[in-house]
Amino acid sequence: MSEAGKSNANVFQNEEKILHPIPGMPILIINILLMIVSALMAIYGIILLEAGNNTDLGLALTILGFFYLLVKGPILFFGLKILQPNEALVLTLFGKYYGTIKKEGFFFVHPFVSSVNPAAQTASLSSAIMAAAKENKPPALVLNKKISLKAITLNNEKQKVNDRLGNPIIIGVVVVWRVVNTVKAVFNVDNYLEYLSIQCDSALRDMVRNYPYDTPNENSEMSLRGSSLEVAEKLKVELQKKVDVAGLEITEAKITHLSYAPEIAAVMLQRQQASAIVDARQMIVEGAVGTVEMALAKLNENDVVKLDEERKAAMVSNLLVVLCANRDIQPIINSGSLY
Repeated sequence: MSEAGKSNANVFQNEEKILHPIPGMPILIINILLMIVSALMAIYGIILLEAGNNTDLGLALTILGFFYLLVKGPILFFGLKILQPNEALVLTLFGKYYGTIKKEGFFFVHPFVSSVNPAAQTASLSSAIMAAAKENKPPALVLNKKISLKAITLNNEKQKVNDRLGNPIIIGVVVVWRVVNTVKAVFNVDNYLEYLSIQCDSALRDMVRNYPYDTPNENSEMSLRGSSLEVAEKLKVELQKKVDVAGLEITEAKITHLSYAPEIAAVMLQRQQASAIVDARQMIVEGAVGTVEMALAKLNENDVVKLDEERKAAMVSNLLVVLCANRDIQPIINSGSLY
């Protein structure tokens, strides 16, 4: 294929042709009136034929009446389309792209056009099976060829993925998306719903492998737990690149579940607890040292008692034991001499 042919093919696949069809109500009324007139014509033609007067006119009226009543009139009804707000209809005529209707209302288009929505069968089949399961009845499949332009939520199943350190984690995300280009959604991919779901799983796995689940120091680097908003934003950008070809727009991506896999959850919990204990002890020691320094400074400042270096060391030791202990201290009162 030449470069010009490739360019024309890309334009066809990527650009929408927005249709502005005529209102459907006048066509509906006129068609019903014409079918009534056709029925009367056919009846009058049959009467002329039975009377034997002007058989040529009777035959013509009968043929025209039945032709419009049984063929043309019903065919025109196929051109009537109804669209709700935030819905679109992609139409093809004899295998070629005809145009897209995005305006809500009651319209009349070419009666031989057909609606195309490759995701309709999958979505309708899932809905029919769920509804039938509740009522214990066989599923009744009704295909809806309209494409929704509303914001839709995709909540994929939780996945087990290894983070950057090789730890298996369980993660789940929710993605809010909508169709912005109906031509790309219908003609560029086989099923844009399945395509989005697969690309979401792929982008999530690629993103998780670049970050650890957690870091000892939250400010040192990004992690899945400590920087969930930043990671979700990067996931949104990466996923948008993958679904541009399908004419989809990712409006939001959020991490809804994040945990270690069950086989290492207990060990990782112990590690987190040990890390928290070390951090807490470090904070307690820093506070205790400051308290001891303040106590010694106040004693020297107010000349409450004169302590030599040995007694200062004993006092510091006792205060640190009291302040850093993880249980209540039982004081021992010395009623005798300090020395």
